[in-house]
Amino acid sequence: MRLLFLTQTYPRFAGDIAGPFIRDLALGLARGGDRVTVLAPHAQSLAGAWPEERGGVDVVTFRYAPERFEVLGYGRSLEADERVRALAGAVTPLYGLALRWATRRLLARERFDLVHAHWIVPNGLIGAAAVGRTPLAIGLHGSDVFLAEKPGVRALVRWALGRSRLLTGCSPELVDRVRALGFPAERSRVIPYGVDVAAFSPDPARRHLWREKLGVPADAPLLLGVGRMATKKGFQVLLEALPGLLAARPDVHVVLAGAGDLWDRFNALAAQWPGRLHLPGKVLRDTLPDLYRAADVFVLPAVHDAKGNVDGLPNVILEAMASGLPVVATRISGIPLAVEDGVTGRLVAEKDPQALGEALRELVGNPGRVRAMGERGRRKAETELTWDVVAARYREGYRMALSMPV
Repeated sequence: MRLLFLTQTYPRFAGDIAGPFIRDLALGLARGGDRVTVLAPHAQSLAGAWPEERGGVDVVTFRYAPERFEVLGYGRSLEADERVRALAGAVTPLYGLALRWATRRLLARERFDLVHAHWIVPNGLIGAAAVGRTPLAIGLHGSDVFLAEKPGVRALVRWALGRSRLLTGCSPELVDRVRALGFPAERSRVIPYGVDVAAFSPDPARRHLWREKLGVPADAPLLLGVGRMATKKGFQVLLEALPGLLAARPDVHVVLAGAGDLWDRFNALAAQWPGRLHLPGKVLRDTLPDLYRAADVFVLPAVHDAKGNVDGLPNVILEAMASGLPVVATRISGIPLAVEDGVTGRLVAEKDPQALGEALRELVGNPGRVRAMGERGRRKAETELTWDVVAARYREGYRMALSMPV
């Protein structure tokens, strides 16, 4: 198939953490014989950044404003993942016009079997206005769903859904919330993200690298959380659980890696546990595998924030599983698609620091169980969650969409 992806984020360099799952899906489809063109907004060094992909994935960029006003996408659009930044809102109409024009130009230049607009807001809305008779699929990823539910946007979303043949999402909750706005279940697909099991893999020989960098003893139990410092990641719940955990286990160290609007607040709290709570800031993707290898348990207590915003299935959970770590997380959204309670980790209720602390203490005190859960998580990643397996599920959805009568 010839596929066109519309996205507002795509990795700009090898270690970039902006939208790696879009690139990984495109590459998975290309390995299966499809050809993918990715249409993304301009970003420094993006165009031509991936010469090795020329055989199956092409990246095309478009401009929508002078460079200092190009603030949409690449993790820049939302403040604390809860509200649209003022400047981002102001340039959205320019982005919409430019993406519509760029999409129509590509469709006029070459034939595509299907357009997949990733993030229903804004790209699903714009794609619905631009694709003409080319079949359209809309992909859901998280924050776009809470934007789609806003009163002033719902009517446009319903209109875009009416022009789409396929709805995809990485969690049952995200798909159900958008289906409730008007989309048939039989044309919806819940497909978890995948993970690169070669890049993210256990390697005991490299366990010491990040520990030495952070000053963590070689034999200390290390809990790791990775993600944006935003409310929906739930790290504030972990910080509530830490006093009891660190008092019960004076040898435990905790690393929270990532940047974001709440980092300063969390860093100030870290002063309560000097040398035991580490916040290294943003970690580039190409150095993440070694950070997972330094850890014993992965923790991400994701929550619904006050406005109902929630992650679909955080990529970091899949990366941790592929790295052989048990995962302690919350039983929400798409997380149970990957983490099996008592098998590959522990699932607890959201916003419950007591339950979270108990689950972490249970694992820290049982190294044998930690090892067994990590091994089962690795096997699940290898058999069910590779990008080739995930791309095949997307391909099946695309074929269903193309088989529909016009």
